[in-house]
Amino acid sequence: MTVVIGLTGSIASGKSTVSLMFDEFNIPVVDADKLSRKVVEPGKKAYNQIIEEFGHDILRDDQTIDRKALGTIVFNDEEKRKKLNSFVHPAVREEMVQQRDFYVTEGYKAVVLDIPLLFESDLAHYVDKVVVVYVDEDTQLKRLMERDKSTKEDALSRINSQMPVSQKAKKADEVVDNSGSKHDSYKQLETILRQWKII
Repeated sequence: MTVVIGLTGSIASGKSTVSLMFDEFNIPVVDADKLSRKVVEPGKKAYNQIIEEFGHDILRDDQTIDRKALGTIVFNDEEKRKKLNSFVHPAVREEMVQQRDFYVTEGYKAVVLDIPLLFESDLAHYVDKVVVVYVDEDTQLKRLMERDKSTKEDALSRINSQMPVSQKAKKADEVVDNSGSKHDSYKQLETILRQWKII
């Protein structure tokens, strides 16, 4: 039986780094972020809905959506963020479930659904087990400011738009503490997969 693992964390917790580690164990990953880019490509239903709602100012010259411009609008406006999510999330879920079911049908030992907003979007029922990638809040803030070259204020508003990572850790089946080295995180993940008899 395939174990469906939900992988989540918070912005700048290093979830993407841990997500890549599953490759080492030959476990496929269905990445909600990648799918959220795919479903807003020109011509897709969600793309058309976004343009209708937010106008043509959020488009680049090549007619693709400028995610940064759109992000600036929605990060500071709860209603607009909800509206955007109402277009993108259903399309992502549909695609995600199709891919998950493919791996289950193929008889893989495990498949990972990498979902940043797993708890916020109430998607825990899509998976059997949840792994949260955790870092303390100071580390998270520092990494986000470094990564996006953003101000402290900007970084905090993005962090505060999500459920605190400490709260996510409490809801998880297992936690990978990503405050140390990549090797530390890898070892923790390996231990979890052994406990679950996946490797």
